[in-house]
Amino acid sequence: MSPTLALFLAVFGALLLVAVLLDDMAARIRVPGILLVLVLGLLTDNRLDALPGQVPPLLSLSHADQIAQLALVLVLFFGGLTTNWRELRPVLQPALRLATLGSLLTALLLTLLVLALGRVPLPVFAIPLSLPLALFVGAMVCSTDASAVIALLRPLNNHLPRRLIDLIETESAFNDPVAVVLAGLALAMASGQGSGSPAELVAAVLRQFLLGALLGFLGGSLARQLLAGQAAAAAGPLLPVLSLAVLLLLVGATQLLGGSGLLAAYIAGLVLGNAGDCDRPLLVDAHAGFAKMAELMLFLCMGLVVQPEDVVREVVWAVLLFAAMLLVRWLMVQLLLVNSGFDPAAKLFVAASGLRGAVPIALAIQAAASPIPWGRAMPPLALGVVLLGLGLQGLALVPMARRLGLSERA
Repeated sequence: MSPTLALFLAVFGALLLVAVLLDDMAARIRVPGILLVLVLGLLTDNRLDALPGQVPPLLSLSHADQIAQLALVLVLFFGGLTTNWRELRPVLQPALRLATLGSLLTALLLTLLVLALGRVPLPVFAIPLSLPLALFVGAMVCSTDASAVIALLRPLNNHLPRRLIDLIETESAFNDPVAVVLAGLALAMASGQGSGSPAELVAAVLRQFLLGALLGFLGGSLARQLLAGQAAAAAGPLLPVLSLAVLLLLVGATQLLGGSGLLAAYIAGLVLGNAGDCDRPLLVDAHAGFAKMAELMLFLCMGLVVQPEDVVREVVWAVLLFAAMLLVRWLMVQLLLVNSGFDPAAKLFVAASGLRGAVPIALAIQAAASPIPWGRAMPPLALGVVLLGLGLQGLALVPMARRLGLSERA
């Protein structure tokens, strides 16, 4: 083993260990764990300038993109695995409206707002705006992260209406693929893939994700047969390893065939999570660990590849985008939860619960690793928006729930 590799293993092992400790400490002091992990990454010198000699950076953008894509596979698969149709049936319709139509409209409205803000003659808007850039920004922040919300609501555990929590979790489980599809479309438009018309480009991208959905369903169905019955009993404690191997095989094969491996992972998890003949508790317990490790690595990567001065440079954009997100989120919730059985207080709380997390981080790193000129500006922008959401919006959730009287309706 080379000294450079040994150094990298030691540093990343230490960072991951500290990230685990910070995540555990965050639960005790009632702040989001991902917030502390992001700060840890920001405070770590990725360039290792203090070491003698020509030492390469801890993490390059290309390596960060590869880690982020793999981490997103594990996060999306776990999201599908923990989505139980029967338990969530009472809130399935309103949650699907928010996750699909709500995410789509959110991305489109934010696209228009970004294009409009680009016309404001301010010196901080140094990036030339275009439709692909605006669409990517809208797609990047249109999905929500329920895990951050649930972690913040631990002080009110079992004191909030179950239907309200189910709505927040179900929406988050289904809106990630929408963000991935729209971001993929924006990146394809920006990179000029294909020489056909915009309609042909849209059709090609949609075909990629439809193929991913189909292969995910077929792969999940085959995995169900493999992980059920006597085969699962024979695997015993190796069942989580077997399921992880099947997942990696499915994602890799889907990408090679031209489909979306991310969407295939989510659909496969959804199929397995609702299969009555699989050992679902064992799979959920195992992949909860995989997903947590993936999230920690994802947030560490984001903090490492972004310099604090880059976040400061994009702070005006981040604040404006954050304010626009809050406005659009409130509007979508009011429109799409009409006649859903939720009163105004519950709707206001759902609107405030739209925190952003892993998906914007992974999509931003993907854009930065691409040859697109504006890609490098996406990680600090996404990081600024996530930090604002966790630090301002997130910490207000518990006081808001109590003030609205929601914690008394358990």
